[in-house]
Amino acid sequence: MVSDVSTTAGLDPLAQDFVQFAVDCGVLKFGEFKTKAGRLSPYFFNAGLFDDGAKLGRLAAFYAQRITDSGIEFDMIFGPAYKGIPLGATLAVELARRGRNLPFAYNRKEAKDHGEGGSLVGAPLKGRVLIVDDVMSAGTAARESIALIEAAGATPHAVVIALDRQEMATEGGQDVPYSAVQYVRERLGLQVCAIAQLDDLLQYLDTHSGMGLAAEHQKVLAYRNRYGVSNRE
Repeated sequence: MVSDVSTTAGLDPLAQDFVQFAVDCGVLKFGEFKTKAGRLSPYFFNAGLFDDGAKLGRLAAFYAQRITDSGIEFDMIFGPAYKGIPLGATLAVELARRGRNLPFAYNRKEAKDHGEGGSLVGAPLKGRVLIVDDVMSAGTAARESIALIEAAGATPHAVVIALDRQEMATEGGQDVPYSAVQYVRERLGLQVCAIAQLDDLLQYLDTHSGMGLAAEHQKVLAYRNRYGVSNRE
């Protein structure tokens, strides 16, 4: 549990623009949604609804800008199946457009036993690898990606996600006092950056409370106070 915090100070313009973009696209919705952990969340983030070329292009620009701002250094991009595949591919295109052409690879859920075979597709995994995904719920996809990358002789170096929910992870059906992002950062040793965090969503709702979002702000804040952790470094 975290205590109530100010939601108006220290606005992150990139994060605020991203939250607005996600709302406009219907990717970020408010209501009552059951999470994998069985919690009733007052909001839901569905990156699968970035579902056309224009949306994916702008999403990639958000990823690219956040990565650039973070200062994270890496040698190639990896998109874990399934949602990470288009995210990693569009990020690679956007970075190339900005003058940084990097190798890209992804994995299949099931290995092929014909053709080139194996579970990896694209450029050979080598050097420092950036893993691209939408959200991080339990860190399972990150652990699977790390295993694949290390087995190929490369170094899992960092993870970039669209939204950090900043809430307690679960283990064995029980809440634990750290988030999936904290687990990956502190226990697996990877750098992690997110375009936006739950704190940024709260700031958005607070600054737009006069537009009919006051009730949503209170619900998300109550959820944050019950299940939240702080991931800001």
